[in-house]
Amino acid sequence: PMRSEDCLYLNVWTPAPGKTNQKLPVAMWIHGGAYMAGWGTEVEMDGEAWAARDVILVTINYRLGIFGFFAHPLLSAESPNKVSGNYGIQDQIAALRWIKDNIAQFGGDPDNITVFGQSAGAGSVQQLVNSPLSKNLIKKAIIQSGGGLSVPSTGNAPSAPNLAGMEKTGKDMMDLAGATTLDKLRSMDYQQVLKAQDVYTQSTTQRVRMAPFVDNYVTRSTFSEAVISNQIADIPYMIGYTTKDNSEKAVANFCLEREKTSKQPAYAYLFSRELPGDDSGAFHSSELWYMFGTLKRSWRPFIEADYKLSKEMLDCWTNFAKYGNPNGNKSDDWRPYTKTHPEFKIFNIK
Repeated sequence: PMRSEDCLYLNVWTPAPGKTNQKLPVAMWIHGGAYMAGWGTEVEMDGEAWAARDVILVTINYRLGIFGFFAHPLLSAESPNKVSGNYGIQDQIAALRWIKDNIAQFGGDPDNITVFGQSAGAGSVQQLVNSPLSKNLIKKAIIQSGGGLSVPSTGNAPSAPNLAGMEKTGKDMMDLAGATTLDKLRSMDYQQVLKAQDVYTQSTTQRVRMAPFVDNYVTRSTFSEAVISNQIADIPYMIGYTTKDNSEKAVANFCLEREKTSKQPAYAYLFSRELPGDDSGAFHSSELWYMFGTLKRSWRPFIEADYKLSKEMLDCWTNFAKYGNPNGNKSDDWRPYTKTHPEFKIFNIK
């Protein structure tokens, strides 16, 4: 797809258009791509199977890379909140507010919104449940392959990026490009901005990480700090990873910390199906075909058991959006991960 800042669109799948009395659960999907790439209508993402299960699915876009996360002291100075950057996360919050204000027209319940995402989308979910601007709008959250609770290791662990650091990087980058005033910054076109980033990266040999950071406006702390201090949205969570992600410890730690601070459940899963067709295994993002019910769109030689696994995952994900419980209101096969039941639900073919 063409790259453009004119990307702030969302897509709605509903089984009940125009039926404002339906009050169906709503799920907002945030795509991954390292905050640098991706879009909300990738081939594996679709809401048809969700709508068939009476959950409204909304997929969104948000600004990426330097356009989503660039900070600069001059931009912060003119802002009423004295911040700049984190625009990509603010785009997601704007989408969440749009859903809150408009989803009743599509048959949705504005008071039952689940946010979920994978990879950078899961990192975005962590931002949204931690942000004072959005956490009260969210009733449930699913974190897919975005890690969990990362307790800093001893020694010189890199500190989390913050506003001052991001502003300095932004200023140094644009000074190098000769853009030293707001007028000069605003007169740069899309290509010039990207070129400024490339030139800076080459001249400093530092990879510029354009991603969410703590700015005391969108978020006041890192996700892990917020989990430990019980500042995140107090809602049911579903959190998991694929075999190749190798993030069992971080996911388990998140669930155990939630058990200490909340009565709300945290369900943990591992997706371990090694996808047929090559030897990529259960790779990062491989579960998306299954929980969106889009196996038919993939070139891989899926078998009947894969379609059964997809149905099971669709049921779990949509049940969670409905009830905050992936089992639905029936059995209790998948129990929350706790100290006495440290169990991951394994998703694989039978």
